[in-house]
Amino acid sequence: MKWAGPDMSVRSSITARLMETWAHGLAIYDALGVERVDTDRIRNIAVLGVNTFGWAFRNRRLEVPAVMPYVRLTAPSKMTWEWGEPNESECVEGSATEFCQVVTQTRNVADTGLEVRGAVAVQWMQIAQCFAGPAEQPPSPGSRFVQRPR
Repeated sequence: MKWAGPDMSVRSSITARLMETWAHGLAIYDALGVERVDTDRIRNIAVLGVNTFGWAFRNRRLEVPAVMPYVRLTAPSKMTWEWGEPNESECVEGSATEFCQVVTQTRNVADTGLEVRGAVAVQWMQIAQCFAGPAEQPPSPGSRFVQRPR
């Protein structure tokens, strides 16, 4: 299917629109000082984040690492979601919500509780971008957060 960014399947296009709505909606929650309560429906965004591992590197004209780090996330329901081969030295572990925030660039990885181990995992989380378009820098640490009422 033709799109403003790279061509994609209809299913990927739907997932991308859901991701954009979720990510832009977070800015509204942040501005209102409301902590969003996610459900397991964010799995689609987590899958998109994992599936765009190579894109994050190619989009920056970097060599794509041969192996993607192991990803183990805790879903809002407390279920465990996993991608890749278990590897304690190259992995990203933690909250699925926080992983989605990082790959959609609505939070800096430094502002999350994600455990990121290994050179490839660290580099990926610093440049993760699950949306089309030119390479963008994630927000600087401390710049995106829930605004607390004064």
